[in-house]
Amino acid sequence: MGILARPILLHQDEICCYLYIFEILLSPNSKFKMAASNSQSAEKIFTYSPATIERAERSLMCSPFNLPLFAGMSKQTVPMKAIALENGVKNGYTKRPLTELACDEALVWLVQVGVLRREVDGQGITDSFRLTPLGRQLVEKLQNKPWRNPTWRDRLYNTVVRWFRLPL
Repeated sequence: MGILARPILLHQDEICCYLYIFEILLSPNSKFKMAASNSQSAEKIFTYSPATIERAERSLMCSPFNLPLFAGMSKQTVPMKAIALENGVKNGYTKRPLTELACDEALVWLVQVGVLRREVDGQGITDSFRLTPLGRQLVEKLQNKPWRNPTWRDRLYNTVVRWFRLPL
C-alpha cells in the first residue's frame, strides 16, 4: 500500500516565519531548554538574542495595537473582524479604527518579526492570529511594566526595517 503525498502550499508569510524560527533554533547563541512547570507537564522556554527581543519589542510598540489585544491572543485566537474597523476600538485592541487591509499588513509584519502566527484549521489559513513563544515572553514582560511610547528613532528604525525587510 503506497502513501499518497499531497503538495503543501504555504503562503510567503508562513515560509518567512518558519525560516525565522529555524534560524532561531539553529543559531549558536540561541538555546532551547525544557523547564518543568510541575511534575506532570513541561513548558518549552526559548531564549532569544537581545537583538531579536529588541526588534520584536520595538515592532510591538510601533504597531497600531494596544496591549489588551496581545493579552487576549495569549489566551485564545483573535479573528480579524474583532480587530479591524470600529470593533478594534470598542474591544480596546487598536488606538484608532483600522481598515482590514491596514490591520492585515500590521499583523503580517508582526508575524514576520516572529511575535504572532496565523491560525490554521483543516481548510487552511484562517483570519485569526495567536502569539508565538517570543510574543508570549514579550507580553508577560510588558504586562508587568508600563508600555513605553516609541521615540521618533524607534519609529524610523521600525519603518526602515519593515520597508526593506531587513533582518536586523
